[in-house]
Amino acid sequence: MRRLATERSSDQQLHRANELDALTGILPFERREALAALLTDEDVTTLKHLAEKGMGPHTLRALASDLGYLEAWTFAATGLPLPWPATEELALKFLAHHLWDPAEREINPGHGMPDAIATQLKASGYLRVKGPHAPATVRRRFANWATLHRWRGLEPGFVTPAFKTALRLAIRANTRPSTRKSPRAVTRMVLNRLLATCVPGRPVDQRDRALLLTAFASGGRRRSEVATMRVDQIETLPPVPVDPRDPHSAKIPCMAIRLGRTKRGNADDGARVLLIGRPAEALATWLADAKITSGAVFRSIDRWGRISLAAISGDAVNDIVKRRCTRAGLDPSLFSAHGLRSGYLTQAARDGVSLPEAMQQSQHRSVQQAATYYNDGERQMGKAARLAWR
Repeated sequence: MRRLATERSSDQQLHRANELDALTGILPFERREALAALLTDEDVTTLKHLAEKGMGPHTLRALASDLGYLEAWTFAATGLPLPWPATEELALKFLAHHLWDPAEREINPGHGMPDAIATQLKASGYLRVKGPHAPATVRRRFANWATLHRWRGLEPGFVTPAFKTALRLAIRANTRPSTRKSPRAVTRMVLNRLLATCVPGRPVDQRDRALLLTAFASGGRRRSEVATMRVDQIETLPPVPVDPRDPHSAKIPCMAIRLGRTKRGNADDGARVLLIGRPAEALATWLADAKITSGAVFRSIDRWGRISLAAISGDAVNDIVKRRCTRAGLDPSLFSAHGLRSGYLTQAARDGVSLPEAMQQSQHRSVQQAATYYNDGERQMGKAARLAWR
């Protein structure tokens, strides 16, 4: 009987692995077997349903990753599979294991995640950090946990006022400093240094030049939005005056990009951003010289300069930024693709562009988030922090 049960379990795991094959464009292939061993049939069905509903690949990847971690942690902490719906007690245990005080841990070894659980999670590759988790990671995992409950038609037990208060207090007490996705912003000065490394005439340089200018000037598009951009999203508009106050001044090219599905919006929103002048010229040149009339805008290019039909990935966008930083003599560890997004708003603040106008282009929905970059830019150029500069 035990052998039959083992064979049945192995067959079910193989079935889940095959089901996950349908998501290989979203889930990392090397994680397929590990996820298949942890996730239940219902988990895989939920992920496939979300994929069919058009959920963005990065969002779905985060959901799958967090679900795998929750399953692994629950088994390590309780010896049982992740329950649906999850109880408030289990959520509080998760909170205590992931948001804790290192100073308290030094005098109280029982504080935080027990060593046996941490060792088991590290051995399976699910725990990579030392010390408490980042508050943003914990908050995201709870949000994704709640989302997965709703897609199963269930109500999680950790949406009570008491738990929300506990989460808020734990985050407030956390001493771990927050970090930005890109330590340094790609401002105009940095952008120009990256563009200077693009040699005219070479396909890869033309693509990278168009990509960097488009990503920055369109409001600091996210790398997933740049990677998935398609020709049918681009509209060529009539040229506009160089000086908006003088309609008779010289004309420069203008394009509009319909954003489609983004992290915070849907294709039905009809949101679009503009490219004017140098970015529009670079994008038009790339499309014309690469003879791209449909499909992906930014494509893979092999070592011989042959342009693929396949779009680049979001990771490739990040690699392009880092590679150009290296060639420009900048430390690539200080910059990432997200630096184009933060750099746009930082530059807008330095140039005196109003926050509402900048947000129309960046498509930030949170004034608080946009103002974080904006305030940094204003403070650097203001008088308050310069009182003792000489």
